[in-house]
This record gives sequence, C-alpha cells and structure tokens, in this order.
Amino acid sequence: MIMSKDMKRTIIDLFEESVSKYGSKEFLLEKHNGKFEPTTYNQTKSLALKMGAGLVAMGIERGDRVSILAEGCNNWIISELGLLYAGAVSVPLSIKLEESNDLIFRLRHADVKLIFVSRYQLPKVRRIIDDLADLKHVVVWGEDAANLKEGEVTLESVVARGEEYLKSNEESFMAIGRSLQNDDYATITYTSGTTADPKGVVLTHRNYTANVEQALSVVSIPSTWRTLIILPLDHCFAHVVGFYIMIACGASVATTEVGRTPMETLKNIPINIKEVRPHFLLSVPALAKNFRKSIETTIRKKGKTTERLFKLALKTSYAYQGDGYNKGRGLRWMLWPAVALFDKIIYSKVRVAFGGDLQFFIGGGALLDSELQRFFYAIGIPMFQGYGLSEATPVISTNSPRRRNHRFGSSGRLVQPLDIKILDEEGRELPVGQKGEIVIRGENVMAGYWKNPDSTADTVRDGWLYTGDMGYMGKDNFLYVLGRFKSLLISSDGEKYSPEGMEEAMVDKSPYIDQIMIYNNQNPYTIALVVASKDNLNRLLDERGIQGEARATEAAKIVAQEVAKYRTGGAYADEFPDRWVPAVIALADEPFTEQNGLVNSTMKVVRNKVEKHFAEAIAHAYTPEGKAVDNPRNIAAIKNLLR
Repeated sequence: MIMSKDMKRTIIDLFEESVSKYGSKEFLLEKHNGKFEPTTYNQTKSLALKMGAGLVAMGIERGDRVSILAEGCNNWIISELGLLYAGAVSVPLSIKLEESNDLIFRLRHADVKLIFVSRYQLPKVRRIIDDLADLKHVVVWGEDAANLKEGEVTLESVVARGEEYLKSNEESFMAIGRSLQNDDYATITYTSGTTADPKGVVLTHRNYTANVEQALSVVSIPSTWRTLIILPLDHCFAHVVGFYIMIACGASVATTEVGRTPMETLKNIPINIKEVRPHFLLSVPALAKNFRKSIETTIRKKGKTTERLFKLALKTSYAYQGDGYNKGRGLRWMLWPAVALFDKIIYSKVRVAFGGDLQFFIGGGALLDSELQRFFYAIGIPMFQGYGLSEATPVISTNSPRRRNHRFGSSGRLVQPLDIKILDEEGRELPVGQKGEIVIRGENVMAGYWKNPDSTADTVRDGWLYTGDMGYMGKDNFLYVLGRFKSLLISSDGEKYSPEGMEEAMVDKSPYIDQIMIYNNQNPYTIALVVASKDNLNRLLDERGIQGEARATEAAKIVAQEVAKYRTGGAYADEFPDRWVPAVIALADEPFTEQNGLVNSTMKVVRNKVEKHFAEAIAHAYTPEGKAVDNPRNIAAIKNLLR
C-alpha cells in the first residue's frame, strides 16, 4: 500500500490495523520450557497497553526519551510498543556498548528519563547511574525484586501498575497514541557509522511506516511466514525488516533464545533456526561468512568424496545461475538436470540445517562479496544484498526473489516511491553508468540528527539525503554501491578508488586474513593493515612443523603471500587494478572489535578509529624498514596475536 502524504499513519496506526486484521494470529514466538511459545497480536497489544500505561503512571510524558538496553526478546518489542503508546521516544541501545564511554554518552546526550534493562546488562547501568542526572527510573526484566536496588523496579510491577492505571484512565491513555502524528519522533538511533563519531539519527513515525511500504514494493511477505531475528534489535534494519514489516503483513516473529553469555546466545542461533523453521532471515556479511564456514566444515567432516562432490556441485550451479537474473538462459538450460540432481542429493540436506523452510536471506550492513552471494544462491537459499543506512530508516534498495529482481554484485532495485540522483563532486547530476555520490529523497529520510543542526544541514539539503556513499545506477536499473567516499583511497596524483570490494574479497578468499583495512592518503603506495587469522595460521604452522621464533616470521610471510595473489601473475590477478593492490603489509597486534571501538554494531570497520588506533603502525609502513613484511614491528605484532 502506497499512502498519500496527507494521510496519518504512525507506528501505532500500523500496529492497530494489523491487530484488527490478525488479532488471534500468533505474532511473537519465544522459547520457554524447551519450546517456542506464541503470543498473539491481541495479547501483544494488551501487554503493550499495560506497559505504556505503567510508564505514564510513573511520570513519562509525551516526547520523553526512553531507552532499551537488553537482548532481543518479547519484552524488547512489547516495551518499545508500550513506550510508543505512551508518546515517548525510543532510544534503543546495543548490548555491546561499554558503560565507560559510548553508553554513558548516549544516555546523557538523549536526556534519557527511563531505561528498560535486562538483568545481564543491569551491572553496566549501576556503574554509571550516579553520573546520569536525567535518568529517573530503571525497569529491569528477568530479575527478582529482592535483588533490586533503590530506583529499580521489575518489568512485572510496571505492567501491574499499568493495568491498575487503565481501570480509570483508559480513554485518556489511548488518546495519547491516537494523537501522535506522522512527524512525531519515534526513535533516536545512535550510529557510529564507519568514518565519524556517534550521531543520534532521529526517525519519525512516518519514516518507519513509509519505509515499510517502500520495502514491501520489492519484497513480499505472506502472512503465514515466520522469521527468527538473529541481529540486534537496536538497529532500524531489525525494526523495519525484522518486525514492522512482519506486523504489516500479519506474519510471525521469533527471537533468539538468550543465553547467560553472548557466546551462549550465538550457539543458540543454529538450534533456534531448526526449531523455528523461518522463511527468511536477516543477515550481515559477518554472519553470512560464519554460515558458509559451518556448511563447509560439515561437508569436510563427511570425507574427501563428499567434499569433491560438493565442489563439483557448486561449479555446476555457478555455471547454470550466471549473474542470478539470467540463470538457465541460453545454453545454460542444458545444465538443469545436473543442478536438480545435486539439489536433491546435497543441497536439500544442507537446507535442513536451516529448518527446511528458509526461502532467502536479506543482507544488510557491508557489501556482500559476489562469490558469497553465488554460494548461497547455488545451495537454494539466496542471500539478497540490500543497501541502506540509518538516516534512510534504513532500506533504499534490495535484491529480491521477484523475477529479474536480483543481480550479483548489485545492491538491487530501488524501493518505491523513492527519488535518486548520482552527483559529482561539484553537485552536478551524472548520467546512468557514471559513479558519484548517491543522493536520495523520500518519506524515509530522517528528521535530522539529535542536537546536531550543523550535521543535519550538511546531510539533508532541500529534502535530499546526501548518503556519503559512492555508486551508480546501471543501465539494467540496478543500483551499484561502491563504498563510502570517506573511505576512498587517494593516490599521490589525486586518483581515487574504493577499497571495500578488495577488502571483502581478501577476507573471503583467504583463510589466513580475518580483517583488513587498505589505506592510501595521497601516499606513494598503498598499504594493508591486516588482522591475521590466529587459529588457521597456528594450524598451518603446526602442519609444517615450524616452532619457536620462526613461527612469527613464517606467519608474516604467509599473510604477505595471500595479498600478493592479487598482483600481476597471482591467482587473482586483474581482479582489481594493480596500482591499488597493497604494496606493503602492516600487521595488527589485536583484532578490530566493538569492545575497542574499531567496528560498529553491524560489524563494519570504523575506519577513522582504526587509523587513529594503529597510527604508528601505518606510519611505520611508509618507512624503508616497514616495507619488509618481516620487520621487527610486524614480528612483534603477530607474535602477540598468535599467542
């Protein structure tokens, strides 16, 4: 449904419409007592109203900011719906934030008045509570009242208070949600991006409902479908595609079983996928790579014969599928019998590990390597690359299952309605096929950055969102995204090149490179800052019988050899322009993680922070001594990593 701009449609309107239509149908699925138990649309609304009324009874007023710091679960979604019914603004927070810096900054910057927090995250809040003058209430779930401190209350007590409040105030409370308008703020989502400091992206109710409508213009979700949300709920990608689209379509949403530790939660994902049997999943490249590694590991364990057969099956499928949109065309149709046979004897068994009902993945975050897309397409569960950013709520384009709506290497078709321009550095619009900055206009464009009018004015001009991403529209009407302008390599002669495709390829194709950032800021040559794969390198060194001091030197040379494969004469020569392939390797002594602030919540490298963190190593790579991969600095770094 494409709505007139003059019509009111808030998140509350969206939810109420679906409750009216799908009331008795299961909406939420959560694991209790060993099985996933359903909560219907009607039950969800009842709980959300009690939650929201409880907040109003506690003094939360329209426009107040309320945070959620917790693992994904029913309570997360119900709490956000409740605070929206109360007219509050949600400030969702990543559980990976550390209280000493990023967490306290966000809570202070947004003037958060109340926070929902799980028992696992409660210690973080307790350590900084004295420094949060605006924070008046801490609502805890999963913890006994006897274990709470002054100012902390249980989630159950808030619901009970709300139930009591509604007995005499239901009409006035319901009027709050109904009075919300399209332009009222719904969330403030903090993003560190990949090149800048955290900014609070303000998204309105209409930003969300418009993006739901836009996304459904390219992807169809039957009401019978289920999804399992395996990504953090704090990001707008999980909001729009994870549960708001599902609400609009009357579909069902399961959340991953929360473990006692983040690692335990991760281990629950493959188990939960088999139990829920989702029809589609949200993913990011890091998860996609883990899924592939798991599949390939399982195949290897079945023996050499099975492994060879699997490789033959992939080769055959790759030839048949072409670029995705044109699979089976021309002489490719002759391969269909072999593809069908391989699907029956191999791929169908692989799909069982994903529940057996999985139709596709929708990928967000960093760009997916084309080869990774081909892999999942071959095994019968395509991973469709999408493109978006928080400032666009976030969906801008996506590949999809619809006929001729996917092409490997692209970011898919534009959602509708949406206007797009590709601009050069002088702001002139470029013709089809020429690369420049991606600029979009639509109802999904953010209201602005919280308390940051200068950045808002620089990013949104006359209703157009300047994404900061480089790309082009193809003659095939697909969008091709090449990377962030601020991450571009700039040579000494001024030529520019996006490194992100090269970085993705090197990580995907090398078992000995876990992370990489390619760098050139008007320097004589390009370098690569590499986080080597500890486990795989140690395994290879053991196989080669290399011990003692020689291990670090050999490991450094192995990494250099992997990068050298992209130079003239190498296995992957001509895949990228030779002048941009790194000439020098700088080895990192620690990985890029959320804990050290070097990747964001979608696992994208925050380039400016990496550059600052490893400034000395980067500078050393441009010295005569630093050119040798086995220089003392590199050897010391990889020794530390391999421990």
